[in-house]
Parts: sequence; structure tokens; C-alpha cells
Amino acid sequence: MKRGKVWLAAAGIVIDSEGRWLVVKKGYGGLKGQWSLPAGFVDAGERADEAAVREVKEETGIDATVCGVAGIRSGVIRHDVSDTMIIFQMTPDKEKEPAAHEGELLDARWMSAAELEESPDTSVLLRSIVNLFVTAGLGCPEIPDPGPQFGYTSYRFFI
Repeated sequence: MKRGKVWLAAAGIVIDSEGRWLVVKKGYGGLKGQWSLPAGFVDAGERADEAAVREVKEETGIDATVCGVAGIRSGVIRHDVSDTMIIFQMTPDKEKEPAAHEGELLDARWMSAAELEESPDTSVLLRSIVNLFVTAGLGCPEIPDPGPQFGYTSYRFFI
């Protein structure tokens, strides 16, 4: 799919009940050989949170549910391409070992925050996010649908 000059991507911070992070090691691009978050582009007709769920599943085989927005990474590449990624906080639906997507990833695994902070292969963005989560103790609040009177057919609220 041609992306044009405005890119929108979604990523998932998936943390299990033991506090381990779901991370991937890409086999291509600027993050080749580095631990990073499962991520990819948002497709036409898809909400950004749906893209995060899809990418986590495609890259690792893990089903997960979005429970919040951790942050937004926004930049301009070479003064020409607007590149934005919404980073969602997620919980795994079932805890199991990930399986790296062949041909795209070198590895996928659960790692503790301490392991990610110590690894020389942890990407700059992931290291910063891990540090923020550890120091701020961020979590996943549950926010209900505001009610049938609004007629939402698809609704999510994220903090």
C-alpha cells in the first residue's frame, strides 16, 4: 500500500501479569536488531487501536486488548514525511509465549523492565518508555461507553 507523505502507525505496550513486556526485534529498517514494540501502519477503514491489536497479533501471535494511550510519537522525516505513531497500553487476553513473525522479525519475547533497561539492544524510544512506566507506575483504567443515547456503533475512550 502506498503511504504517501502522511504516515499513521500504531504500537502496543503489552505487559503481562508478571510485569514482563512483549517486545520484538525487527529484521529490517532503522530498528533492525533492536528491541522495540510491536507496531505497524494503520490501514484504511481501521481505527488506530484496532491496528495496534492487529499488529501485536500479526507480529507475535499474542491476542491483546487496548486499555489506554501511553503516548504519541510524532516527527517529520527529512523535512518531507509526517510520521506519527500512537502507542497504546494493552493487556494480553491469554498469557502464552510469543512467536516471531517469520521474514519480518528476528525475535519476539517477554522481557522484564530490568532486562530491557540493561540490554544494549533496547531501542531509545522503548528504553525511555520503560523508564517512564517504572517511575510513574502507569496502569489501565476502565472507562465505560457513555450510553445508547449517542448511537455509537464503535466506541473506545483512552487515557
